This record gives sequence, C-alpha cells and structure tokens, in this order.
Amino acid sequence: MHLFDVYPLQNITIERALGSWVWDDQGRKYLDMYGGHAVISIGHTHPHYLKRLTDQLGKIGFYSNSVHMSIQQELAETLGRVSGKQEYQLFLCNSGAEANENALKLASFHTGRKKIVAFKKGFHGRTSLAVAATDNPKIVAPVNETENILFLPFNDEAAIDACFRKQGDEIAAVIVEGIQGVGGINVATDTFLQTIRARCDEYGAVYIADSVQCGYGRSGKFFSHDWADKPADIYTTAKGMGNGFPIGGVWIAPHLKPWHGMLGTTFGGNPLACAAALAVAETIEKEGLLENAATQGNYLMEELKKRSAVTEVRGRGLMIGIDLPLEKADLRQRLLYEKGIFTGEAKPNVIRLLPSLALRRAEAEHFLEAFWSLL
Repeated sequence: MHLFDVYPLQNITIERALGSWVWDDQGRKYLDMYGGHAVISIGHTHPHYLKRLTDQLGKIGFYSNSVHMSIQQELAETLGRVSGKQEYQLFLCNSGAEANENALKLASFHTGRKKIVAFKKGFHGRTSLAVAATDNPKIVAPVNETENILFLPFNDEAAIDACFRKQGDEIAAVIVEGIQGVGGINVATDTFLQTIRARCDEYGAVYIADSVQCGYGRSGKFFSHDWADKPADIYTTAKGMGNGFPIGGVWIAPHLKPWHGMLGTTFGGNPLACAAALAVAETIEKEGLLENAATQGNYLMEELKKRSAVTEVRGRGLMIGIDLPLEKADLRQRLLYEKGIFTGEAKPNVIRLLPSLALRRAEAEHFLEAFWSLL
C-alpha cells in the first residue's frame, strides 16, 4: 500500500526536531517558520511537554468519557486562567474541524434556526458543515452543498447589517476567523468584529470565534478576537492547543446550555491529549509566550515593511502574511530548497509565517537575512 501524500514536498523527509528547528533524514537542518500549519506553539520537543506526556503515559493513556478524569478538569481550569475565560465551559474534541462542527450544531440547537453567516476566503475545516461554511469550491463535495450558508465579504460591516436586516430571524450563527489564515492572513478589524457582536445580540444569533489557527496566543493575545474587546459566545480551538498532539476545544459561554448527549466524542479529551494541552498552556504562561509572540512579530513586520520589494505585509503577532510581486511567487520554494527555511503559502504569491510562539530574535534575523538575499 502506498501512502497518500497530502501536501508533498519533493525529496524531504523530516525525522527529528528541537525548538524552532527540524532535521531531515540526510541530516540537513531547517528553520521552521511555519510550525507545521501553526501547530507548534511552544517549540518542538519542549522538555516540559515531553515530561508531561511521558508522566501521563505511565499512569493511563486512555479511558472512556463515561467516567470523570481529573486531568480534564485540570486542563479546563488552567485554560480558563490563562485565557481569562474562566466562566466558559470547555468541550474537548480532536481537531479544529470537529470543534467548528460542534460549535455550529450547538448554535443551531440553541436558536432553532438553520442559516449560518460565513465569510469570503474563510476556512473552517474539512468535515460536513465546517467545509460547507468554507469558501473554497475545490473542497466542497456535492454532499456538502447547502443553501443555509450565507457568504459575506470579509471586513464589510454594511454587508453584515444588510444581511441581518433581511434574514436576521433565520440566522443561527456567525462564524468568523479573527485573522483569516488560509485566506491570506487577512486581519479582522475591531469594528467588523464589534458589528458582528452587536447584530448577534440584536437578533439572537450566536457569535462563533474560529480561533483554530489564529488563537492560542498567536496574535499576541490569547484569542485574536480579543483585540476587539467583545467576547464571543463560542470559541473554537485546536492546532497550537496540543503542540502536535491532536486536540480541539469548544469554549461555551454560560448562557448556552448544551445537554448531555448533544456533544460527544470517543477520543476527545483523552488523558494524553490533556497532558499535551496542559504542557502548552503552562509553558505559554510561565515563559511569557504571548508577549514574545507580540514582540517578535512586531519586529518581523516592521523589518519586512522597510523593503519596497514586498507588496504588503499583514498580520498580528506571529501570524504574518507577506504579499510578493507575482514574478517572485517561487520564493517560498527557494527559501526551502536554497536556504533551508520552511514557510507556508496562501495564494501563489503570499508567504505565511506561523512559527513557534517561542521564536527567538536570532531566528527571526536568520529568516530576514535569507529572505532578503533571495529578493
């Protein structure tokens, strides 16, 4: 049987990693400025992460959610403290798509409505309703198609107002990324998110803050939506939550009341996943990684904006999009194969930077030196 390569890179097989660096099977060293799709939040093979997981494996690796497990409550309390969302309930699952799927279902149950507002260039996952709410026809199969998704332009407050005036009584939820990742690192304005909050309050809809990629400290605040200072009804998390161990979460405001059996999962919140997530939250808190993400991200963006060879730089914290002239669209490949630096892409000419929140200044400078040398 042959493995299906999801995102194949030619002739690179990664075998080990440490901090912000990875090594291939030939011993070549690469600077990881992509964090495995924004997953590596505290750095590869962090010692506290390794200890948390190995200690937990020696106790119990899995049991059914039909019984209480103290590590799940420990995680909920820790995340409440670190994020400032102590009053929320936490439903644990396995991925961002699963988190968004459950958030949308919960909103529909709560309101009794069917319609969902989503946004152009948004990405919410690859499962049924999550992919239907994603603005990408290439991954929406016929079985996912529905008339219940209303796609609006991103950062367009007038479009939100008009949509709610016309169909507000039918709208169950608005789902929005605080910073669109796959869409090209498009930052939601504070007034845009505040308008969403206001219309949801006015019409009784649920405000879902998709924080799968843009959350968990990546923007310099725990949730990128926090920049607007208007809390959401539901936050969804995954990616950086487990630093590579699969785990997702649905953060549910007190006025939403899921009943037992509405939300369920076999593997979600298993003790190993909780141990990984605890290590991440504890490290973010102890090592001041929110502040580091803001500091290093601001430095990178300021330096990148100094060169006219870059069309535009967008982002917050360590979630950065670099727009390049179309003739430089091959720069990501050149960074990888010529300079040994992993980055991501959004469109052919947009480079995405999503490194560990523990990125050091010397590593940021190393990236900049390599980047400028290829322009």
